[in-house]
Amino acid sequence: MDISDLLDRAAIGARVNASSKRQALSIVSEIAGRAFDLKPTEILTKMLQRERLGSTGVGHGVAVPHCRLRGLERVRGVFLRLDTPVDFGAVDEQPVDLIFALLAPPNDASEQLRSLARVSRILRQAELRQQLRQARSVDAIRALLVQEQRPTAA
Repeated sequence: MDISDLLDRAAIGARVNASSKRQALSIVSEIAGRAFDLKPTEILTKMLQRERLGSTGVGHGVAVPHCRLRGLERVRGVFLRLDTPVDFGAVDEQPVDLIFALLAPPNDASEQLRSLARVSRILRQAELRQQLRQARSVDAIRALLVQEQRPTAA
């Protein structure tokens, strides 16, 4: 699974203003609705249902919200970089400014898990997170995310 298979240029928000977790997820839903011809209200409902189970804020300013939706044939991604970080209830209690949302078909749990693992592994890299925060365009963000990232030694 390649990030390039998940993330279309039309599904990236490079400088997004959101004042809350709910508003950030609403923006994710609007972008996904346009990019993948889905209903934004359904996406937001599913994302919020998933968040009620536990925050998808994974730490270091990153969140990986996800849900399953009818109408998808494969896993799709939406990436947002927020201008101002928002409280996401992250495990490290730090606000979130990088959001990589994953939307999966209802019957493909294994592909969803592989995608979650891949995105989480990539976004654990401090250098990549810093580069994403400094990127000036959608194209620069996509290029950073789709390049083959090698985990650095801890």
